[in-house]
Amino acid sequence: MLKAVILDDEPHSSSLLRHKLQNIDAGIQVVAVFGDPAQALCEINAQQLDVLFLDVEMPGMNGFQFLERLGGFDFEVIFTTAHDSYTLEALRLSAVDYLLKPIGDEELEEAIARLKARTARKASIAPKPAHAFASMRLSLSTAEGVHFIEKNQIIRIEAMSNYCTFYLAGGRKIMVSKTLKAFEAVLVGDAFVRVNRSSVVNLHYINRYRKGNGGTLELADGMEIEVSPQRKEALMAILFSG
Repeated sequence: MLKAVILDDEPHSSSLLRHKLQNIDAGIQVVAVFGDPAQALCEINAQQLDVLFLDVEMPGMNGFQFLERLGGFDFEVIFTTAHDSYTLEALRLSAVDYLLKPIGDEELEEAIARLKARTARKASIAPKPAHAFASMRLSLSTAEGVHFIEKNQIIRIEAMSNYCTFYLAGGRKIMVSKTLKAFEAVLVGDAFVRVNRSSVVNLHYINRYRKGNGGTLELADGMEIEVSPQRKEALMAILFSG
């Protein structure tokens, strides 16, 4: 369950966003709503939040000034505003998303999917106990030798006939002479999911889901992967679960 805080000087906007979050995603818990940035500065750190839905234009202090006054913070930020002139500043701050009011359900769903992918990715690189070392790695045999790779470096796996190509963070590729089924049993359930006949993706690298018959996933390496209609329901249960 991700803990969310809303900071918006317009009560109607806060109430509507809270209602949408409750209806769209049970995995988001709104733990506090603030209408005054000054009050939020004093109380927000006590909330132990995962994400802040932050309005930009507020009296006395805008959203960017609020973050500057706050200093260091380890939660994610999703800006919510009626103005589209602050996009570059939001990008500079590495915000999860920049949502224009009135916020549509689809845009909010995509922002939450991006938020979950980012928080999962952060969790995946957190220090792990030494005994988990073996389970974190995968050995891939090729004609040149055996590659030992970190599972959290695998973005996706693409199959063609009896070969599989592993696409890794940093642009590396490794091709092995094995079927996708041979790796599916080892990886699926460990942050990996099969989304079509020839593709397994790492959930941590999903940046966006676009709706469609099965839908399309946009991955961190820029690749777009079609989701088969037969696998859509299972994927949605994973992406939008608590």
